[in-house]
Amino acid sequence: MANVALGVDVGLARVGVAASDPSGILATPVMTLRRDVKKNSDRRMLLRIIADREVTEVFIGEPKSLAGNSTDSTKMARDYAIALAEEASEANIELAVFLVDERLSTVNAHRALHASGRKMEDHRKVVDQVAATEILQQVLEMRRNNVRVQASRIVLK
Repeated sequence: MANVALGVDVGLARVGVAASDPSGILATPVMTLRRDVKKNSDRRMLLRIIADREVTEVFIGEPKSLAGNSTDSTKMARDYAIALAEEASEANIELAVFLVDERLSTVNAHRALHASGRKMEDHRKVVDQVAATEILQQVLEMRRNNVRVQASRIVLK
């Protein structure tokens, strides 16, 4: 059975999505969703992707300060992860949702895009996908190297 995982980078305006191949070796960008706090259409689309790809795990980037402290963005990512886990449960989708430290993933995504020759004004369209890909690829590489992934699983009450 396929074991597809998603990486998700949650921002105020956009949500980047990346998926692994079934063997868990490579993370690739999927899309950038427009964040819709009022209607939650981004999470509904994410649930559709999860169902269509038979995703079993979602790794949501948990942004922290460089010192490792929580920020407003940390709370936003946690709230998003909890809501996604609840909505998946309500839809009878069996899904493990984790928060993983993503310090510098967006910075590294901008560097990678710059190194690839992309103009700064074009970054906004894809930087969230690239950050989501980096978050997921880090998890995949840690697993492949038998390194324990430092992640917090969202457990519903």
